[in-house]
Amino acid sequence: MWKGQLYGTIALDTISNKNHLYGLGPCENLAGEIMVVDGKSYRSKVVSRTEMEVTETFAVKAPFFVYANVISWRPHNLPKTVTDHVSLEKYLQTLAGNREQPFVFKLVGPIVKANIHIVNLPEGKTVASPDDAHTGQVNYDLGSEEVTIVGFYSTRHQAIFTHHDTFIHMHLMTAEHLKMGHVEQVQFAGNMKLYLSQ
Repeated sequence: MWKGQLYGTIALDTISNKNHLYGLGPCENLAGEIMVVDGKSYRSKVVSRTEMEVTETFAVKAPFFVYANVISWRPHNLPKTVTDHVSLEKYLQTLAGNREQPFVFKLVGPIVKANIHIVNLPEGKTVASPDDAHTGQVNYDLGSEEVTIVGFYSTRHQAIFTHHDTFIHMHLMTAEHLKMGHVEQVQFAGNMKLYLSQ
C-alpha cells in the first residue's frame, strides 16, 4: 500500500493445488474482495451503496493474497464469552499460546449482525498509504444471517496480511453466497462452530 503496488501479483488460477484451498485478499487495483472456501473462489464487487455482486470464479488477480490448503479441521466450541470479533481474537490468542506459525480458522453458523466492506478504489486513483487504499470503500450492514467466515491468525504478519492493529484477517460470506466481504465487525448469535487448521 505504501508503494502504491496494487497490480495483480498473483493470479488465482495459477494456484495448482485447489483441493481444500482457503484464502482471502483484495482484487487487483482494489476493485473488490476475494474469498476461497474449500477450493471454490468467490469475488465480490460493489454495485451500489446498498448492493453488491458475488461471482464464483478463479479468473481474478490480487496484489496480495494469503492462502493455505487445509485437509482436516479441529473443531472447538466457542465459549459464551466469545460474542464478537474482539473477543474472538483474544480467544484465538489463548488457543495459540506460544505457537508462532500462522494458522487458518473457520467459523460456521448464525450471526446477529455484521459490518463488512468491499474495497472499491476509483479508477486512476493513486495510493501512497493504507488510508488512500480505502478511498471509495463501501461498507455493508448485515442482519441475522447464516454465514461462513474464513480467517487467518498470525502475530508476525501485521501490515502484511493482517491490519497493523490486529492479529486476524477475516472474510465473511452468507449461506446463499449473495453477500461477501472483509469483516469490520461481527456479533455471533450463539451455536457458532469454530474450526482450526490442524
